[in-house]
Amino acid sequence: MAVNYMKLHKRAVSQTPFFNSLFFRRHFCDKVRGSSLDNSEVTARVTSAAKNFHKVDPSKGRLLTGATIGLIIAGGAYVSTVDEATFCGWLFSATKLVNPFFALLDPEVAHRLAVSAAARGWVPREKRPDPSILELEVWGRKFSNPIGLAAGFDKNAEAVEGLLGLGYGFVEVGSVTPVPQEGNPKPRIFRLREERAIINRCGFNSEGIQAVAKRLGAQHGKRKLDESSSTSPTANDGGKPGGKAGPGILGVNLGKNKTSEDAANDYVQGVHTLSQYADYLVINVSSPNTPGLRQLQGRKQLKDLVKKVQAARDEMQWGDEGPPPLLVKIAPDLSKQDLEDIAAVALALQVDGLIISNTTISRPDSISQNPLSQEVGGLSGKPLFDLSTSVLKEMYNLTRGKIPLIGCGGVGSGEEAYKKIRAGATLVQLYTAFAYGGPALIPRIKAELAECLERDGYKSVHEAVGADCI
Repeated sequence: MAVNYMKLHKRAVSQTPFFNSLFFRRHFCDKVRGSSLDNSEVTARVTSAAKNFHKVDPSKGRLLTGATIGLIIAGGAYVSTVDEATFCGWLFSATKLVNPFFALLDPEVAHRLAVSAAARGWVPREKRPDPSILELEVWGRKFSNPIGLAAGFDKNAEAVEGLLGLGYGFVEVGSVTPVPQEGNPKPRIFRLREERAIINRCGFNSEGIQAVAKRLGAQHGKRKLDESSSTSPTANDGGKPGGKAGPGILGVNLGKNKTSEDAANDYVQGVHTLSQYADYLVINVSSPNTPGLRQLQGRKQLKDLVKKVQAARDEMQWGDEGPPPLLVKIAPDLSKQDLEDIAAVALALQVDGLIISNTTISRPDSISQNPLSQEVGGLSGKPLFDLSTSVLKEMYNLTRGKIPLIGCGGVGSGEEAYKKIRAGATLVQLYTAFAYGGPALIPRIKAELAECLERDGYKSVHEAVGADCI
């Protein structure tokens, strides 16, 4: 069967703006227009080119990344059937071919390229509906699925639309500091590939709340304009899942500046400036890379801080939907007494939720043989799973299941997400596994999670929450 160029180009442009580029027309489509190649031959050539892409000089970063993604999606366009779900699935699977190229780059450069790709729409967009068993409502907000992207990936809210389009149920941006700051000196991100882990000591590198507010404000305005010009129901009208950012829920994670002497004032500034764009807010008091930050997890310090931030949120004018929920993100390196104190404060002040957990400063035996394990910073990824899940389970018991918990730390499969839920998590976040696995990981985790729930006879996520707790 001969290649239908016009059908390909029309369909590819609908998937990503990259295909409207001069590069695509001159360097790929024009070469096969009118050729006798059939779909299988074109697919083989595209796949071969993508697999061999890592041999090219990495210094050509941005151009080559765009070219690779373009070739992969172009190949998808050729082999796709008229069925949109099949085509969408191919696009996500094809992104795995880019991973070897990113693995050759410096971790921070790779991260920067990934954010840029998502911001420009050079990533696949999920068009398949999530399994209905994954839908849930938390804080009066409807989530299409409980799988979210943790803070730290999109620190400055550059790629919210692209990331939500990947199929996450929610995306959390930040941490955002009041004043722009560089963070700690580079290098500050280290891959432990065999252990599927990362150590980072970034130190809240941030463009500041004004830059983030400008981006979120523009996105919010665009969404309102789209809603006003559409006759169909909106995503947050009580029907379909969604929030202020569109089809998914948007969280904003707030941090403090390294040199600030008034931590509470830093968080209050974040609330006043960014809460209008957030479906939920997070007070991050658990990063190990900002001096003195984790001391705010002490009982008195945390109580005073949460009171001030809650007051700042509640004094603002809110419509019928009310103020955004306020969560606290805690560390996994806490004693039993620390956890009891945090639970007591959360219950007494009616904190809306807790995120458990941030990275750990401990080094499990499983990574002790890796020389990079001695680097200073927070450890994330697979080695964090057991510790963070243990803390999650303990906190669920201490709060008696009265506070929604977000489980974060070491999740890389649907089975692991399911274990977080059974340990007390209503929602689950990932980051490091996404850094290694790319977009293809997201639909796989959701499908596996749905299978786990059905296997054990649950009809919803809520039914499974805390199943392994006392």
